[in-house]
Amino acid sequence: FVVRIPDGMSPEQAAPLLCAGLTVYSPLKHFGLKRSGLRGGILGLGGVGHMGVKIAKAMGHHVTVISSSDKKREEAMEHLGADEYLVSSDVESMQKA
Repeated sequence: FVVRIPDGMSPEQAAPLLCAGLTVYSPLKHFGLKRSGLRGGILGLGGVGHMGVKIAKAMGHHVTVISSSDKKREEAMEHLGADEYLVSSDVESMQKA
């Protein structure tokens, strides 16, 4: 991919888009998942997971974050806009999903 970095955006701001951002965007594009309204899960909320939520939501998808603990629920739901959040050790919630 070739990406134009807007004037005024520092390399520090652009780096996550070019690394984690392309890691997420590339398979979405490759597998034809650019149409909105699809349901998907993001496993973990590290660097790639953060970008995954943001990009998938920007494409109009329904996003569920799956994490090993409840520590990042607020960040996922309130700050990144995830639609649902599941804790992987919560067997009942995982089965319902």
